[in-house]
Amino acid sequence: MITVEHLTKRYGEVTAVDNLSFQIDEGHVYGFLGPNGAGKSTTMNIMTGCLSATSGHVRIDGHDIFEEPNEAKRLIGYLPEQPPLYMNETPEEYLRFVGEAKGLKGAELAAQIAEVMEQTKITDVRRRCISALSKGYRQRVGIAQALLGNPKVVILDEPTVGLDPIQIIEIRDLIRQLGQSHTVILSSHILSEVQTMCEKILIIARGKLIAFDTPENLERELLSPSEITLTADAGAEEVRAILSSVPHITELSVTQEAGAYPVAKIKTDLGDIYQLSRSLFFAFAHADKALLEMTLKKANLEDIFLELTEEKAVEDSTAESEVTGA
Repeated sequence: MITVEHLTKRYGEVTAVDNLSFQIDEGHVYGFLGPNGAGKSTTMNIMTGCLSATSGHVRIDGHDIFEEPNEAKRLIGYLPEQPPLYMNETPEEYLRFVGEAKGLKGAELAAQIAEVMEQTKITDVRRRCISALSKGYRQRVGIAQALLGNPKVVILDEPTVGLDPIQIIEIRDLIRQLGQSHTVILSSHILSEVQTMCEKILIIARGKLIAFDTPENLERELLSPSEITLTADAGAEEVRAILSSVPHITELSVTQEAGAYPVAKIKTDLGDIYQLSRSLFFAFAHADKALLEMTLKKANLEDIFLELTEEKAVEDSTAESEVTGA
């Protein structure tokens, strides 16, 4: 559906996007992540034809965004971080204007306006002035304009920024629904949001792609669980003695607050954390001591994001030092 090849964007001596290449298939919700200044918005603006590239290609369903802009743009619906709304118009008036700009006319225009208003649940406010709408409803109007023309690809840049918790839940539900009939690319700073909504995740840092996979694969391959926290019905010294007989424990700390059970935090070099959890269970059972709680630390997207972007920063810093001789 979307092919990005060797995409580069420079502003003078600053490289915002650096030889970026990836391919997006049809019918998925993709998360697009990166720290501030990583090149996310620049890449999205280039993909939608709003910004030129220094070099490289972007093809939407086979149409080059630079060589066949009209054909490519017809396939894209775009919601920038700041929705381009006219505050003195109603949602219905605004959508009619956008629809006409996209080449829709007559009965087709009226039908599509009614359809996108129903999809985004703004029918009840269609005749209210946009300036009088809440932030959540304005976001819905922005998404509605992106859906006009029935694009195959919907690109949303920070669609939940500034919304309250209820509005965020509503917009997330809407995006999940869109993912059933469109290819959706979502940029967000809320990592838990991307993890729960997106089937695949792209992470860029300093303009380069550093990861592209499902959340599950990123979790498994990059940050497999390696820590266990347990609480036992035993004294702190008894816990240490029991754990001393368990192999593959690389780090151990046991703490006990007054009047509470001891808590042990364990790190291991085992690839299979469940193998260690079995050994721990049987070690305490053999000592006739009850395990009251055992928690395996699981990686989340925030851990993965921090590890990858920090690694990239260290690599780039090392490379710069080698070049300058520092």
